[in-house]
Amino acid sequence: MGISRDNWHKWCKTRGKRKPYHKKRKYELGCSDANTKIGPCHIHTVQVQGGNKKYWALRLDVGNFSWGSECWTHKTRIIDVVYNASSNELVCTKTLVNY
Repeated sequence: MGISRDNWHKWCKTRGKRKPYHKKRKYELGCSDANTKIGPCHIHTVQVQGGNKKYWALRLDVGNFSWGSECWTHKTRIIDVVYNASSNELVCTKTLVNY
């Protein structure tokens, strides 16, 4: 089936059903999430539209963290995942997410 980032298969604002008027296109292509884990740095390069590159972090052990009220930003080592607002399963699997 594949992941697509289109909106023509969704409902209209008036709650009517849209009819698909073309097949899936390359520019509507989506991709699955990276599910970044804690570990030695492993980054995967993905070629995207226009010949550009995106970088998927499959494993990370450092991150750039900011403390806004103190005007403080430092590269810090990630030791463990102790809390995740979206799911406790991500804590158990030690998956890093971006907030």
